[in-house]
Amino acid sequence: MIHQLAAVDKRAKISKNVIVEPFTTIAGDVEIGEGTWIGSNVTIMDGARIGKNCRIFPGTVISAIPQDLKFDGEDTQTIIGDDTTIRECVTVNRGTKALGYTKIGSNCLIMATSHIAHDCVIGDHVIIVNGCGIAGHVEIGDYTVMGGLSAVHQFGKIGKHVMISGGTLVRKDIPPYVKVAREPMAYAGINSVGLRRRGFTNEKIFEIQKIYRAIFQMKMNVSQAITHIEKEMLPTAERDEILQFIQNSPRGIVKGYGTGKDRE
Repeated sequence: MIHQLAAVDKRAKISKNVIVEPFTTIAGDVEIGEGTWIGSNVTIMDGARIGKNCRIFPGTVISAIPQDLKFDGEDTQTIIGDDTTIRECVTVNRGTKALGYTKIGSNCLIMATSHIAHDCVIGDHVIIVNGCGIAGHVEIGDYTVMGGLSAVHQFGKIGKHVMISGGTLVRKDIPPYVKVAREPMAYAGINSVGLRRRGFTNEKIFEIQKIYRAIFQMKMNVSQAITHIEKEMLPTAERDEILQFIQNSPRGIVKGYGTGKDRE
């Protein structure tokens, strides 16, 4: 099901029921899973590993070499999970020797004209809205939604179930389950709507709210808030995930609204 006007290297591993539209170019070191549709004028370069039932729209470039002056031609990959949709004119660069790959999970939606740089790791069920720019070495957790025209600084970390308002400049790490907005970026509450849609109970949402009230609203610095949470709140998977994220954030986390400075 490869159009005669597509240029597909004979070495490429194309599974059953893959459709390749005209004027698309696919290099030799490429693997594409069953049921995937590749639109016209797509370029898929060496190192691409694309899963099943994906949809890749016209003008997209997958697995181009990194826009990193340190890159020296090393053998790296771009990995895309199953059931992911990549819309028009998206660019996804392959990894460098630092990590060895760039990865987009399953069931993601990457909207038109967004850019995902080298060595990024994006989880499952992530939505990246039009025109976003994601610099190198960024990590984005499952079920995160990134609003249009947002940008993430290199080495940034974004937790699971995060909602990022459109046009946000992400200069600090964003812990799980929260919303961020405004300029400069600030904490804007927890992502309660998203959590309810994904089956979180009211009790669990209230627990997460209590944790973030301690961090952002009780006039403590982050170290004091962590000590308070560990002492006053029972261990749960969500509590421990939030604390571990904050403790492992070398860049520091987003500030609370109205604090006037980044959190320490």
